[in-house]
Amino acid sequence: MAKYKRYDYRQRMLIPVSLEQQLMPGTLEFAIHTLVEKRMDLSVFDDKYQNDATGRSAYNPKILLKVVLLAYSRGLISSRQIERGCYENVLFMAMSCNQRPDHSTIAAFVSSMKEQIKLLFADILLVCDQEGLLGGSFFAIDGCKMSSNASKEWSGKFSDLHKRKEKIESKLKALIEDHIEIDKEERAVKEKLSARRERQVRRLEQQADKIEKWLNENDKKIGAYGKELHSNVTDNDSAKMYTSHGTVQGYNAQALVDDKHQVIVCGQAIGQGLDHENLPPVIDGAKENLECIGKDKHYFEGKVLTADSSYHSVTNINKCNEEKLDAYIPDNKFRSRDHRFASRLGDGSKSKKFTFADFQYDEDKDEYICPNGKRLKPLVKDGRHKGKRLRVYRSREKDCHHCQLRAKCLRYKNAKRRHFTYYADASGNNISQAMVKKIDTQKGRKIYPQRIGIVEPVFANIRVNKRLDKFSLRGQIKVNIQWLLYCMVHNIEKIANYGFR
Repeated sequence: MAKYKRYDYRQRMLIPVSLEQQLMPGTLEFAIHTLVEKRMDLSVFDDKYQNDATGRSAYNPKILLKVVLLAYSRGLISSRQIERGCYENVLFMAMSCNQRPDHSTIAAFVSSMKEQIKLLFADILLVCDQEGLLGGSFFAIDGCKMSSNASKEWSGKFSDLHKRKEKIESKLKALIEDHIEIDKEERAVKEKLSARRERQVRRLEQQADKIEKWLNENDKKIGAYGKELHSNVTDNDSAKMYTSHGTVQGYNAQALVDDKHQVIVCGQAIGQGLDHENLPPVIDGAKENLECIGKDKHYFEGKVLTADSSYHSVTNINKCNEEKLDAYIPDNKFRSRDHRFASRLGDGSKSKKFTFADFQYDEDKDEYICPNGKRLKPLVKDGRHKGKRLRVYRSREKDCHHCQLRAKCLRYKNAKRRHFTYYADASGNNISQAMVKKIDTQKGRKIYPQRIGIVEPVFANIRVNKRLDKFSLRGQIKVNIQWLLYCMVHNIEKIANYGFR
């Protein structure tokens, strides 16, 4: 008969554990511990605590920051999961020095780092610079749309929210009328149904009051073109965004990345799905971060910046010109002009409208020549729109009236003439068209494809490896804190892997 050693899972053991030895050099947790202890200034939190004379001792911000960064690096975003890790996981025990902050303390610490988070991010960026991880010559920007702790169903224009409130009140009225009818039924059935109806009535009353209170306290959100945007009752800073995986209610997480080791120079969570106006705040934030680590305010002059076609707008290109950036931002049709994509795009046999590229520019006369040889002359006086200079060119009506190419040239059947309207720089050049020509050069086609290898792996690391699939907080300030913490984890990992000290 076989004989085995006896075992019992109910037995208890005392295991001697050295907390310091759990943090092995070369690991990400060791890098987090070392950087927070020795290279980051956490005295910025001292003013938040006024318990030197009375009150209990608070958890050291170093402990809380270490635990949060370790949790985010392991894909744990919930404060309750972080609390449980401090009780059950030896690595978390070592990082917290066997202290066990509760979930409310952790959540309050994360959501309250309003101004401190920028200084902490700059501390890590300074270490990246000192470790030689910043190239400082080539940058790429992109955004990742992620849902937040906001309900997509509670989104809409003010008129939609008023209709929803009326619908809830109508349903509430119907429930109350049914509730009165129940009184005529048997007592046992009445008590059972009445309790359920009361809960429904209470819930609908709360929803109606919530919408009414929100409408009274908030104003309409107006977009760049003066049209009303969708508001959200649960988180009005968020926006409804369209992604390849469906529509989400959340934020567009922006990252400006240095090409040498894919270090994030600036991160911002913006409640705007389209990237047409997202580049200026990110560039300004990057300049602020770089000035904090001792860089010159003209740091971006002459540096290369790449962005995808969603950033091709007058606002973004103007910002690049102001900062003297060597920017490469293609338009939506740049692939159709590239012979390398001819096999994917087909032979182009379908009839298409003439575009701006089909018109030749006569620089001496400041006129455009259409495919039929007719000229478009500029208006005597340039227009203005939102502080930007507009240039308008238009043809003569008699030239377009009997033109054989009219169907391919004019946008509408009843149009009388062809015209161009574009934003111009100080010299009168078309800002967008100048960028199009730059992208179509041999240099532009060589530089732009490098973008995908710089910025896309950053989002892959944060979303896949660190498992950030949604933001757990509400409000742009708090969501931005969470996004910057993940950016810090990414940069710390670069220090752990590529730092030479």
